[in-house]
Amino acid sequence: MGNIRQTYIKRVAIELVRHYPEQFTGDFRENKKKVLELTDLAPVVDGVPRVTYKKLANRIAGYATRYVKRKRGV
Repeated sequence: MGNIRQTYIKRVAIELVRHYPEQFTGDFRENKKKVLELTDLAPVVDGVPRVTYKKLANRIAGYATRYVKRKRGV
């Protein structure tokens, strides 16, 4: 059995990969950084990013990683 993810996680991940295909790879850690940069999940307060939605960002990055791997045949 595979993991079941919510529709909004899939939608955001696929949208990010489609808009920024060259920035997402098969590496989860790089994708996690890109998700935090490209979304508002890490608001910047006084010049310091505050991660308040870490679990959601991890789920989006994880699905983006699987999506990229599956799409590119890695």
